[in-house]
Amino acid sequence: MQLEELTADNALGQSAQKTVELDQQSVGRLSRMDALQSQATAQAQQRRRDVLKGSLQAALQRLKEAEFGYCLKCGDDIEEARLLANSVVLSDKNNLRQAERLCSMISNKMLRGDHQSE
Repeated sequence: MQLEELTADNALGQSAQKTVELDQQSVGRLSRMDALQSQATAQAQQRRRDVLKGSLQAALQRLKEAEFGYCLKCGDDIEEARLLANSVVLSDKNNLRQAERLCSMISNKMLRGDHQSE
């Protein structure tokens, strides 16, 4: 199960997230920089695992409540292929397309410098 894998990955990633030792006598400057980069990477991976774990737990809760597979926005069925590809999706294709168009409009406005409210 994906939740069990995430828990195992969390345990493996704990040591990589520990505070980096900055003793110049034992480690050179480039090695410390590499260690700091590795630590930041491990922390970012942990955050992604935490988000995915929360999404999976929410999907399991929706399954228990017989709400799994329905779009949170409109209540329509989410396409089976989408659920098989990604069990944590929350919207059907129509609402996903609407959200993508909205994001695209906002992004275009920001690129043009129109990000003040109208």
